[in-house]
Amino acid sequence: MNKYELLCVFAPDTEEEKRNQLLDKFKGIIETDGEVENVDEWGLRKLAYEIDKIKEGYYVLVHFTTNPDNPKELDRNLKIADEVIRHMITRIEE
Repeated sequence: MNKYELLCVFAPDTEEEKRNQLLDKFKGIIETDGEVENVDEWGLRKLAYEIDKIKEGYYVLVHFTTNPDNPKELDRNLKIADEVIRHMITRIEE
């Protein structure tokens, strides 16, 4: 089992209910063969640069532990979600 970190940026106009549904979906993918350690919602912040004429995003940081194959499935689901502007999954070295 490896430790990972997911930084996910949602579109600023995404409703809280929809955002929570997506987070629950992503956590469910992680928990199929791992464990979510911490979810830290940073909230609405200004982006470093415009993405499709969007200047702000809702940031969420998730720390989790899982096997090496699970982040690929999580990445695939994050790419499909229209509400997710950008995301990055990073393995944390111990």
